[in-house]
Amino acid sequence: QVQLVEAGGGLVQTGGSLRLSCAASGRTFSSYTMGWFRQAPGKEREFVAGISRSGAGTVYADSVKGRFTISRDNAKNTVSLQMNSPKPEDTAVYYCAASSLVAVQTTPPPYKYWGQGTQVTVSS
Repeated sequence: QVQLVEAGGGLVQTGGSLRLSCAASGRTFSSYTMGWFRQAPGKEREFVAGISRSGAGTVYADSVKGRFTISRDNAKNTVSLQMNSPKPEDTAVYYCAASSLVAVQTTPPPYKYWGQGTQVTVSS
């Protein structure tokens, strides 16, 4: 069982930066592949970024590649998403999620555990 709690959302201007964090409970955090997803009003939940158990492997959606960076600290049971140069289209509720599969997954179903989400609003 893993409980995830996101923090760091808020209002940011285009060209600024924002850092989301996700704290995980439990002693087995390092055994989970972690992902960040987002969902805008009226849209499906979409993959943003994912990171392997060790942190050595990362995967990004094309829409955020080069702007967002995912990282994790297994000693602190945290995963973060650094958002640089955000755009208005990045506005959404952002969720962190944990999957027990080895490979980074880019769709929601393999992720068994989800946080409650944090709102990110990017103004132009």
